[in-house]
Amino acid sequence: MIPSAGVPKKRQRTTAARRSSSTVGTISSVSDVTLTEISQNPHRPSPMVDDSPSPMADDRSSSSTDEALHFNDAVTADVVLRLFMDSPSPLQSSPTTTATATADCVSNSDFHVYLHSDILRRSKYFSALLSDRWIGHVQAPDHASSADGNLFRLNLGVPPATGSIQLHLTVLELLYTNDFVAVVDSASTALDLLPVALELLFEECVRWCVDFLEAVPWTEEEEKRVERLIPFLSEEESKELVARVSPSREDSCEAMLEGLVSSAMNSYGNTAFVKAFVGKILRDLSSRDTAKRVLEKAFSRSLKTVKESLEDYSSPVFRGDHNETEAIQRLNLHKASTNGKHLLWLVERMIELRVADVAVREWSEQACFTADLQRAFRDDAWRNIVPGLPAVILRCTCRLANAVSAGTILASRQVRRKLVEDWLPVLVACKDNVSPISPSNKSLYLELEATFLRIISTLPLSDAQELLQRCLSFSTRNVEDCPHLVTAFNTWFRRAARPLKPDSLFDQ
Repeated sequence: MIPSAGVPKKRQRTTAARRSSSTVGTISSVSDVTLTEISQNPHRPSPMVDDSPSPMADDRSSSSTDEALHFNDAVTADVVLRLFMDSPSPLQSSPTTTATATADCVSNSDFHVYLHSDILRRSKYFSALLSDRWIGHVQAPDHASSADGNLFRLNLGVPPATGSIQLHLTVLELLYTNDFVAVVDSASTALDLLPVALELLFEECVRWCVDFLEAVPWTEEEEKRVERLIPFLSEEESKELVARVSPSREDSCEAMLEGLVSSAMNSYGNTAFVKAFVGKILRDLSSRDTAKRVLEKAFSRSLKTVKESLEDYSSPVFRGDHNETEAIQRLNLHKASTNGKHLLWLVERMIELRVADVAVREWSEQACFTADLQRAFRDDAWRNIVPGLPAVILRCTCRLANAVSAGTILASRQVRRKLVEDWLPVLVACKDNVSPISPSNKSLYLELEATFLRIISTLPLSDAQELLQRCLSFSTRNVEDCPHLVTAFNTWFRRAARPLKPDSLFDQ
Protein backbone atom coordinates (compact mmCIF):
# COMPACT_ATOMS: atom_id res chain seq x y z
CA MET A 1 0.00 0.00 0.00
CA ILE A 2 1.22 3.48 -0.77
CA PRO A 3 0.56 5.79 2.18
CA SER A 4 -0.65 9.26 1.56
CA ALA A 5 1.90 10.86 3.85
CA GLY A 6 5.29 10.17 5.38
CA VAL A 7 8.41 8.79 3.77
CA PRO A 8 8.84 5.11 4.67
CA LYS A 9 12.05 3.29 4.04
CA LYS A 10 12.65 2.02 0.53
CA ARG A 11 11.77 -1.66 0.18
CA GLN A 12 11.78 -4.38 -2.42
CA ARG A 13 8.55 -4.88 -4.24
CA THR A 14 7.61 -8.41 -3.17
CA THR A 15 4.36 -9.98 -2.14
CA ALA A 16 5.60 -9.85 1.44
CA ALA A 17 5.58 -6.08 1.18
CA ARG A 18 1.88 -6.01 0.54
CA ARG A 19 -0.63 -4.52 2.93
CA SER A 20 -0.82 -6.30 6.26
CA SER A 21 -3.55 -4.12 7.73
CA SER A 22 -6.30 -5.00 5.28
CA THR A 23 -7.75 -7.98 3.47
CA VAL A 24 -5.30 -8.37 0.62
CA GLY A 25 -6.31 -11.16 -1.64
CA THR A 26 -8.24 -14.40 -1.36
CA ILE A 27 -8.32 -17.59 -3.36
CA SER A 28 -10.71 -20.51 -3.42
CA SER A 29 -12.60 -22.68 -5.86
CA VAL A 30 -15.97 -22.02 -4.21
CA SER A 31 -15.61 -20.13 -0.91
CA ASP A 32 -13.17 -17.28 -0.24
CA VAL A 33 -10.08 -17.87 1.93
CA THR A 34 -8.14 -14.71 2.78
CA LEU A 35 -4.45 -14.35 2.18
CA THR A 36 -4.15 -13.07 5.74
CA GLU A 37 -5.49 -16.37 7.05
CA ILE A 38 -3.01 -18.27 4.90
CA SER A 39 -0.05 -16.26 6.12
CA GLN A 40 -1.03 -16.95 9.74
CA ASN A 41 -0.35 -20.68 9.29
CA PRO A 42 3.38 -21.16 9.95
CA HIS A 43 3.44 -24.52 8.17
CA ARG A 44 2.42 -22.99 4.84
CA PRO A 45 5.30 -21.91 2.58
CA SER A 46 5.64 -18.36 1.28
CA PRO A 47 4.54 -17.58 -2.27
CA MET A 48 7.27 -17.60 -4.86
CA VAL A 49 6.95 -15.45 -7.96
CA ASP A 50 8.83 -17.94 -10.12
CA ASP A 51 6.74 -21.01 -9.22
CA SER A 52 5.39 -23.02 -12.11
CA PRO A 53 1.92 -22.15 -13.41
CA SER A 54 -1.19 -23.76 -12.03
CA PRO A 55 -2.36 -26.99 -13.62
CA MET A 56 -5.65 -25.24 -14.13
CA ALA A 57 -4.01 -23.22 -16.91
CA ASP A 58 -2.99 -26.42 -18.70
CA ASP A 59 -6.60 -27.65 -18.68
CA ARG A 60 -7.66 -24.73 -20.86
CA SER A 61 -8.04 -25.28 -24.55
CA SER A 62 -4.67 -25.17 -26.34
CA SER A 63 -6.20 -22.98 -29.00
CA SER A 64 -6.89 -20.21 -26.48
CA THR A 65 -4.17 -17.55 -26.89
CA ASP A 66 -3.52 -14.24 -25.12
CA GLU A 67 -4.88 -12.40 -28.12
CA ALA A 68 -8.20 -14.23 -27.79
CA LEU A 69 -8.59 -13.31 -24.13
CA HIS A 70 -10.49 -10.15 -23.34
CA PHE A 71 -10.84 -8.12 -20.21
CA ASN A 72 -13.94 -8.93 -18.13
CA ASP A 73 -15.02 -11.76 -20.42
CA ALA A 74 -17.21 -14.08 -18.34
CA VAL A 75 -17.25 -16.76 -21.05
CA THR A 76 -13.52 -17.49 -21.16
CA ALA A 77 -12.47 -16.27 -17.70
CA ASP A 78 -10.92 -18.67 -15.21
CA VAL A 79 -10.58 -16.08 -12.42
CA VAL A 80 -13.24 -13.95 -10.76
CA LEU A 81 -11.79 -10.98 -8.89
CA ARG A 82 -13.94 -9.24 -6.29
CA LEU A 83 -12.91 -5.63 -5.74
CA PHE A 84 -14.23 -3.76 -2.73
CA MET A 85 -13.33 -0.63 -0.79
CA ASP A 86 -11.27 -1.62 2.22
CA SER A 87 -11.57 0.50 5.38
CA PRO A 88 -8.25 1.30 7.10
CA SER A 89 -7.75 0.23 10.69
CA PRO A 90 -8.50 2.84 13.40
CA LEU A 91 -4.77 2.99 14.20
CA GLN A 92 -3.98 4.02 10.63
CA SER A 93 -6.49 6.78 10.13
CA SER A 94 -8.42 9.49 11.84
CA PRO A 95 -12.13 9.08 12.67
CA THR A 96 -12.95 11.37 9.77
CA THR A 97 -10.98 9.18 7.36
CA THR A 98 -12.59 6.02 8.75
CA ALA A 99 -16.08 7.46 8.39
CA THR A 100 -15.33 8.48 4.82
CA ALA A 101 -14.00 5.03 3.99
CA THR A 102 -17.06 3.40 5.54
CA ALA A 103 -19.31 5.62 3.46
CA ASP A 104 -17.35 4.61 0.36
CA CYS A 105 -17.88 0.94 1.17
CA VAL A 106 -21.58 1.52 1.44
CA SER A 107 -21.84 3.62 -1.69
CA ASN A 108 -19.57 1.38 -3.77
CA SER A 109 -20.95 -2.18 -3.92
CA ASP A 110 -18.59 -5.07 -4.52
CA PHE A 111 -17.39 -5.21 -8.11
CA HIS A 112 -16.73 -8.57 -9.74
CA VAL A 113 -14.50 -8.68 -12.78
CA TYR A 114 -13.77 -11.73 -14.93
CA LEU A 115 -10.11 -12.28 -15.68
CA HIS A 116 -7.64 -14.86 -17.00
CA SER A 117 -4.82 -16.42 -15.04
CA ASP A 118 -2.46 -16.35 -18.04
CA ILE A 119 -2.85 -12.57 -18.27
CA LEU A 120 -2.81 -11.95 -14.54
CA ARG A 121 0.62 -13.58 -14.26
CA ARG A 122 2.10 -10.45 -15.86
CA SER A 123 1.57 -9.05 -12.37
CA LYS A 124 4.04 -10.63 -9.94
CA TYR A 125 1.48 -10.34 -7.19
CA PHE A 126 -1.14 -12.38 -9.06
CA SER A 127 1.57 -14.72 -10.35
CA ALA A 128 2.41 -15.57 -6.76
CA LEU A 129 -1.26 -16.02 -5.79
CA LEU A 130 -1.88 -18.33 -8.73
CA SER A 131 1.28 -20.40 -8.28
CA ASP A 132 1.16 -24.12 -7.46
CA ARG A 133 2.42 -23.53 -3.96
CA TRP A 134 -0.48 -21.23 -3.08
CA ILE A 135 -3.15 -23.25 -4.85
CA GLY A 136 -2.00 -26.53 -3.29
CA HIS A 137 -2.68 -25.13 0.15
CA VAL A 138 -5.78 -23.10 -0.59
CA GLN A 139 -7.84 -25.43 -2.76
CA ALA A 140 -9.61 -28.12 -0.72
CA PRO A 141 -10.14 -31.56 -2.38
CA ASP A 142 -13.81 -31.75 -1.44
CA HIS A 143 -14.46 -28.60 -3.46
CA ALA A 144 -13.21 -30.04 -6.73
CA SER A 145 -16.58 -31.36 -7.79
CA SER A 146 -18.48 -28.11 -7.22
CA ALA A 147 -20.23 -26.44 -10.13
CA ASP A 148 -17.76 -23.56 -10.40
CA GLY A 149 -14.72 -25.62 -9.54
CA ASN A 150 -12.81 -24.30 -12.57
CA LEU A 151 -13.12 -20.72 -11.42
CA PHE A 152 -10.76 -19.15 -8.96
CA ARG A 153 -12.31 -16.51 -6.78
CA LEU A 154 -10.01 -13.74 -5.54
CA ASN A 155 -10.84 -10.93 -3.17
CA LEU A 156 -8.90 -7.64 -3.37
CA GLY A 157 -9.60 -4.88 -0.90
CA VAL A 158 -8.91 -1.41 -2.28
CA PRO A 159 -7.56 0.88 0.46
CA PRO A 160 -8.58 4.54 0.11
CA ALA A 161 -4.92 5.60 0.09
CA THR A 162 -4.25 3.85 -3.21
CA GLY A 163 -7.23 5.26 -5.04
CA SER A 164 -10.55 3.97 -6.29
CA ILE A 165 -11.88 0.73 -7.70
CA GLN A 166 -11.88 2.38 -11.11
CA LEU A 167 -8.12 2.91 -10.94
CA HIS A 168 -7.63 -0.79 -10.15
CA LEU A 169 -9.84 -1.72 -13.07
CA THR A 170 -7.78 0.53 -15.34
CA VAL A 171 -4.53 -1.14 -14.28
CA LEU A 172 -6.08 -4.60 -14.64
CA GLU A 173 -7.22 -3.73 -18.16
CA LEU A 174 -3.68 -2.58 -18.99
CA LEU A 175 -2.56 -6.15 -18.26
CA TYR A 176 -4.59 -7.06 -21.34
CA THR A 177 -4.09 -4.09 -23.65
CA ASN A 178 -0.58 -2.75 -22.91
CA ASP A 179 -1.99 0.53 -24.25
CA PHE A 180 0.01 2.76 -21.88
CA VAL A 181 0.29 5.52 -24.49
CA ALA A 182 -3.45 6.10 -24.59
CA VAL A 183 -4.12 5.64 -20.87
CA VAL A 184 -1.19 7.46 -19.26
CA ASP A 185 -1.76 10.88 -20.81
CA SER A 186 -0.90 13.23 -17.93
CA ALA A 187 1.24 13.45 -14.82
CA SER A 188 -1.90 13.26 -12.71
CA THR A 189 -2.96 10.01 -14.37
CA ALA A 190 0.52 8.51 -13.96
CA LEU A 191 0.45 9.42 -10.28
CA ASP A 192 -3.00 7.86 -9.89
CA LEU A 193 -2.00 4.58 -11.53
CA LEU A 194 1.52 4.21 -10.13
CA PRO A 195 0.46 3.29 -6.55
CA VAL A 196 -1.87 0.60 -7.92
CA ALA A 197 0.84 -0.75 -10.25
CA LEU A 198 3.24 -0.86 -7.30
CA GLU A 199 0.62 -2.61 -5.18
CA LEU A 200 0.02 -5.28 -7.82
CA LEU A 201 3.71 -5.53 -8.75
CA PHE A 202 2.90 -4.74 -12.38
CA GLU A 203 6.45 -3.81 -13.38
CA GLU A 204 5.74 -2.72 -16.97
CA CYS A 205 3.12 -0.24 -15.76
CA VAL A 206 5.46 0.98 -13.03
CA ARG A 207 8.25 1.62 -15.55
CA TRP A 208 5.93 3.41 -17.95
CA CYS A 209 4.47 5.69 -15.27
CA VAL A 210 7.94 6.52 -13.93
CA ASP A 211 9.29 7.24 -17.42
CA PHE A 212 6.30 9.47 -18.13
CA LEU A 213 6.77 11.39 -14.89
CA GLU A 214 10.46 11.91 -15.68
CA ALA A 215 9.59 13.52 -19.01
CA VAL A 216 6.76 15.93 -18.16
CA PRO A 217 6.39 19.04 -15.96
CA TRP A 218 4.55 18.82 -12.63
CA THR A 219 2.40 21.15 -10.64
CA GLU A 220 3.44 21.82 -7.04
CA GLU A 221 0.85 19.38 -5.76
CA GLU A 222 1.96 16.70 -8.24
CA GLU A 223 5.54 17.19 -7.09
CA LYS A 224 4.50 16.46 -3.50
CA ARG A 225 2.86 13.25 -4.69
CA VAL A 226 6.01 12.25 -6.56
CA GLU A 227 8.08 12.81 -3.42
CA ARG A 228 5.73 10.55 -1.45
CA LEU A 229 6.05 7.77 -4.04
CA ILE A 230 9.83 7.88 -4.48
CA PRO A 231 10.57 5.70 -1.39
CA PHE A 232 8.60 2.86 -2.95
CA LEU A 233 10.66 2.81 -6.14
CA SER A 234 13.99 1.10 -6.57
CA GLU A 235 17.11 3.24 -6.62
CA GLU A 236 17.47 2.79 -10.36
CA GLU A 237 13.82 3.64 -11.04
CA SER A 238 13.81 6.73 -8.84
CA LYS A 239 17.23 8.07 -9.88
CA GLU A 240 15.96 10.66 -12.35
CA LEU A 241 13.04 11.71 -10.17
CA VAL A 242 15.32 12.20 -7.17
CA ALA A 243 17.75 14.25 -9.26
CA ARG A 244 14.87 16.49 -10.27
CA VAL A 245 13.61 17.28 -6.75
CA SER A 246 16.74 16.96 -4.59
CA PRO A 247 19.83 19.20 -4.65
CA SER A 248 23.08 17.58 -5.70
CA ARG A 249 25.09 19.69 -3.24
CA GLU A 250 24.45 21.48 0.02
CA ASP A 251 25.09 24.96 -1.38
CA SER A 252 22.97 24.59 -4.52
CA CYS A 253 20.77 27.59 -3.65
CA GLU A 254 23.79 29.76 -2.95
CA ALA A 255 25.52 28.75 -6.18
CA MET A 256 22.33 29.43 -8.16
CA LEU A 257 21.91 32.86 -6.59
CA GLU A 258 25.53 33.76 -7.28
CA GLY A 259 24.98 32.89 -10.92
CA LEU A 260 21.78 34.94 -11.10
CA VAL A 261 23.35 38.01 -9.49
CA SER A 262 26.40 37.77 -11.74
CA SER A 263 24.23 37.37 -14.84
CA ALA A 264 22.01 40.27 -13.84
CA MET A 265 25.03 42.56 -13.60
CA ASN A 266 27.16 41.33 -16.49
CA SER A 267 25.42 39.15 -19.05
CA TYR A 268 22.52 41.16 -20.49
CA GLY A 269 22.31 44.32 -22.54
CA ASN A 270 19.18 45.60 -20.84
CA THR A 271 20.06 44.84 -17.24
CA ALA A 272 17.22 46.82 -15.67
CA PHE A 273 14.55 44.16 -16.27
CA VAL A 274 16.86 41.32 -15.30
CA LYS A 275 17.96 43.09 -12.14
CA ALA A 276 14.32 43.71 -11.19
CA PHE A 277 13.54 40.01 -11.60
CA VAL A 278 16.60 38.86 -9.63
CA GLY A 279 15.64 41.39 -6.94
CA LYS A 280 12.26 39.69 -6.62
CA ILE A 281 13.95 36.28 -6.35
CA LEU A 282 16.11 37.63 -3.52
CA ARG A 283 13.09 39.08 -1.71
CA ASP A 284 11.14 35.83 -1.99
CA LEU A 285 14.03 33.62 -0.90
CA SER A 286 13.25 31.80 2.34
CA SER A 287 16.84 31.89 3.61
CA ARG A 288 17.97 35.45 4.32
CA ASP A 289 21.39 34.16 5.38
CA THR A 290 21.95 32.71 1.91
CA ALA A 291 20.97 36.00 0.26
CA LYS A 292 23.26 37.86 2.66
CA ARG A 293 26.29 35.70 1.80
CA VAL A 294 25.69 35.99 -1.94
CA LEU A 295 25.19 39.76 -1.88
CA GLU A 296 28.20 40.33 0.35
CA LYS A 297 30.45 38.38 -2.01
CA ALA A 298 29.14 40.30 -5.02
CA PHE A 299 29.50 43.62 -3.16
CA SER A 300 33.13 42.90 -2.27
CA ARG A 301 33.97 41.91 -5.85
CA SER A 302 32.34 44.98 -7.38
CA LEU A 303 33.89 47.31 -4.82
CA LYS A 304 37.31 45.82 -5.48
CA THR A 305 36.90 46.37 -9.23
CA VAL A 306 35.82 49.99 -8.78
CA LYS A 307 38.72 50.67 -6.40
CA GLU A 308 41.30 49.08 -8.69
CA SER A 309 39.98 50.96 -11.72
CA LEU A 310 40.09 54.32 -9.91
CA GLU A 311 43.54 53.54 -8.53
CA ASP A 312 44.83 52.75 -12.02
CA TYR A 313 43.25 55.94 -13.34
CA SER A 314 44.58 58.16 -10.54
CA SER A 315 48.09 56.70 -10.61
CA PRO A 316 48.68 55.65 -14.23
CA VAL A 317 51.82 53.94 -15.46
CA PHE A 318 52.77 55.85 -18.62
CA ARG A 319 54.02 53.37 -21.20
CA GLY A 320 53.75 53.59 -24.95
CA ASP A 321 52.37 56.54 -26.87
CA HIS A 322 49.87 59.10 -25.66
CA ASN A 323 46.90 57.60 -27.51
CA GLU A 324 47.44 54.20 -25.90
CA THR A 325 47.64 55.75 -22.43
CA GLU A 326 44.48 57.75 -23.04
CA ALA A 327 42.65 54.63 -24.20
CA ILE A 328 43.68 52.79 -21.04
CA GLN A 329 42.48 55.71 -18.92
CA ARG A 330 39.12 55.70 -20.68
CA LEU A 331 38.82 51.97 -20.09
CA ASN A 332 39.55 52.41 -16.39
CA LEU A 333 36.88 55.08 -16.04
CA HIS A 334 34.29 53.03 -17.92
CA LYS A 335 35.04 49.98 -15.79
CA ALA A 336 34.70 52.05 -12.62
CA SER A 337 31.40 53.57 -13.81
CA THR A 338 29.88 50.24 -14.89
CA ASN A 339 30.80 48.44 -11.69
CA GLY A 340 29.71 51.48 -9.68
CA LYS A 341 26.19 51.01 -11.06
CA HIS A 342 26.30 47.34 -10.11
CA LEU A 343 27.49 48.37 -6.67
CA LEU A 344 24.53 50.72 -6.25
CA TRP A 345 22.09 47.95 -7.18
CA LEU A 346 23.72 45.59 -4.69
CA VAL A 347 23.62 48.21 -1.93
CA GLU A 348 19.90 48.80 -2.54
CA ARG A 349 19.15 45.07 -2.43
CA MET A 350 21.16 44.61 0.77
CA ILE A 351 19.38 47.50 2.48
CA GLU A 352 16.01 46.20 1.29
CA LEU A 353 16.75 42.80 2.86
CA ARG A 354 18.36 44.40 5.95
CA VAL A 355 21.66 42.59 5.39
CA ALA A 356 23.89 45.61 4.70
CA ASP A 357 25.81 45.73 7.99
CA VAL A 358 29.00 44.32 6.46
CA ALA A 359 28.67 46.63 3.45
CA VAL A 360 28.45 49.69 5.73
CA ARG A 361 31.51 48.59 7.64
CA GLU A 362 33.50 48.06 4.44
CA TRP A 363 32.29 51.39 3.02
CA SER A 364 33.50 53.18 6.15
CA GLU A 365 37.02 51.77 5.74
CA GLN A 366 37.86 53.29 2.37
CA ALA A 367 40.34 56.09 3.11
CA CYS A 368 42.54 55.22 0.09
CA PHE A 369 39.54 54.78 -2.20
CA THR A 370 38.02 58.12 -1.24
CA ALA A 371 41.40 59.79 -1.81
CA ASP A 372 41.53 58.33 -5.34
CA LEU A 373 38.00 59.56 -5.97
CA GLN A 374 38.90 63.10 -4.94
CA ARG A 375 41.90 63.09 -7.28
CA ALA A 376 39.81 61.72 -10.11
CA PHE A 377 37.04 64.27 -9.67
CA ARG A 378 39.49 67.16 -9.69
CA ASP A 379 40.59 66.03 -13.15
CA ASP A 380 38.54 67.15 -16.13
CA ALA A 381 38.90 63.94 -18.15
CA TRP A 382 36.00 62.11 -16.50
CA ARG A 383 33.49 64.82 -17.50
CA ASN A 384 33.36 63.75 -21.16
CA ILE A 385 33.92 60.04 -20.52
CA VAL A 386 31.74 59.09 -17.54
CA PRO A 387 29.86 62.20 -16.39
CA GLY A 388 27.56 60.14 -14.18
CA LEU A 389 30.32 58.49 -12.12
CA PRO A 390 30.31 60.95 -9.16
CA ALA A 391 26.53 60.69 -8.75
CA VAL A 392 26.67 56.87 -8.77
CA ILE A 393 29.32 56.77 -6.04
CA LEU A 394 27.51 59.39 -3.93
CA ARG A 395 24.21 57.50 -4.26
CA CYS A 396 25.89 54.39 -2.83
CA THR A 397 27.12 56.50 0.07
CA CYS A 398 23.74 58.16 0.53
CA ARG A 399 21.82 54.85 0.59
CA LEU A 400 24.11 53.36 3.23
CA ALA A 401 24.25 56.55 5.31
CA ASN A 402 20.46 56.85 5.25
CA ALA A 403 20.09 53.25 6.44
CA VAL A 404 22.49 53.98 9.30
CA SER A 405 20.78 57.21 10.36
CA ALA A 406 17.34 55.57 10.20
CA GLY A 407 18.44 52.63 12.33
CA THR A 408 17.85 50.12 9.54
CA ILE A 409 21.50 49.19 9.99
CA LEU A 410 22.87 49.35 13.53
CA ALA A 411 26.41 50.62 13.12
CA SER A 412 28.96 51.11 15.87
CA ARG A 413 30.21 54.55 16.89
CA GLN A 414 33.49 53.93 15.06
CA VAL A 415 31.71 52.95 11.83
CA ARG A 416 29.42 55.98 11.99
CA ARG A 417 32.31 58.34 12.56
CA LYS A 418 34.47 56.87 9.79
CA LEU A 419 31.56 56.87 7.35
CA VAL A 420 31.23 60.64 7.68
CA GLU A 421 34.94 61.32 8.06
CA ASP A 422 36.01 59.49 4.87
CA TRP A 423 33.10 60.33 2.61
CA LEU A 424 32.45 63.95 3.53
CA PRO A 425 35.51 65.10 1.50
CA VAL A 426 34.17 63.22 -1.56
CA LEU A 427 30.86 65.08 -1.28
CA VAL A 428 32.73 68.38 -1.04
CA ALA A 429 34.90 67.49 -4.07
CA CYS A 430 31.80 66.68 -6.12
CA LYS A 431 30.11 69.95 -5.18
CA ASP A 432 33.25 71.91 -6.09
CA ASN A 433 34.09 70.16 -9.36
CA VAL A 434 30.81 68.96 -10.87
CA SER A 435 29.27 71.76 -12.87
CA PRO A 436 26.77 72.70 -13.92
CA ILE A 437 24.90 71.11 -11.00
CA SER A 438 21.75 69.45 -12.28
CA PRO A 439 18.56 69.48 -10.18
CA SER A 440 18.96 65.75 -9.47
CA ASN A 441 22.53 66.19 -8.31
CA LYS A 442 21.58 69.18 -6.15
CA SER A 443 18.87 67.12 -4.50
CA LEU A 444 21.38 64.30 -3.94
CA TYR A 445 23.90 66.65 -2.33
CA LEU A 446 21.32 68.12 0.03
CA GLU A 447 20.05 64.68 1.03
CA LEU A 448 23.56 63.44 1.78
CA GLU A 449 24.43 66.61 3.72
CA ALA A 450 21.35 66.21 5.91
CA THR A 451 22.10 62.53 6.44
CA PHE A 452 25.70 63.18 7.46
CA LEU A 453 24.51 65.81 9.93
CA ARG A 454 22.00 63.38 11.46
CA ILE A 455 24.75 60.78 11.89
CA ILE A 456 27.02 63.40 13.48
CA SER A 457 24.25 64.13 15.98
CA THR A 458 24.53 60.51 17.20
CA LEU A 459 28.23 60.86 18.06
CA PRO A 460 29.80 62.12 21.30
CA LEU A 461 30.23 65.88 21.49
CA SER A 462 33.98 65.67 20.91
CA ASP A 463 33.56 63.72 17.65
CA ALA A 464 30.66 65.92 16.56
CA GLN A 465 32.71 69.07 17.25
CA GLU A 466 35.47 67.92 14.91
CA LEU A 467 33.20 66.78 12.09
CA LEU A 468 30.80 69.74 12.19
CA GLN A 469 33.64 72.13 11.48
CA ARG A 470 34.23 70.27 8.21
CA CYS A 471 30.60 70.81 7.21
CA LEU A 472 30.81 74.58 6.77
CA SER A 473 30.86 74.04 3.01
CA PHE A 474 27.18 73.07 3.36
CA SER A 475 26.38 76.73 4.03
CA THR A 476 24.76 78.80 1.29
CA ARG A 477 24.51 82.46 0.36
CA ASN A 478 21.16 82.64 2.10
CA VAL A 479 21.31 81.09 5.56
CA GLU A 480 17.65 80.18 5.32
CA ASP A 481 18.51 77.76 2.52
CA CYS A 482 20.52 75.45 4.81
CA PRO A 483 18.23 74.75 7.79
CA HIS A 484 19.76 71.30 8.28
CA LEU A 485 23.15 72.88 8.99
CA VAL A 486 21.65 75.46 11.34
CA THR A 487 19.79 72.73 13.25
CA ALA A 488 22.94 70.61 13.59
CA PHE A 489 24.98 73.44 15.12
CA ASN A 490 22.14 74.53 17.39
CA THR A 491 21.84 70.99 18.68
CA TRP A 492 25.55 70.75 19.37
CA PHE A 493 25.69 74.09 21.22
CA ARG A 494 22.62 73.22 23.30
CA ARG A 495 24.28 70.03 24.47
CA ALA A 496 27.64 71.70 24.99
CA ALA A 497 26.08 74.41 27.16
CA ARG A 498 24.93 71.93 29.77
CA PRO A 499 26.84 71.89 33.11
CA LEU A 500 29.65 69.36 33.41
CA LYS A 501 28.08 67.49 36.33
CA PRO A 502 26.21 64.42 35.00
CA ASP A 503 23.58 64.70 37.73
CA SER A 504 22.41 68.00 36.28
CA LEU A 505 21.10 66.16 33.20
CA PHE A 506 18.24 64.84 35.29
CA ASP A 507 17.38 68.20 36.77
CA GLN A 508 16.16 69.68 33.50
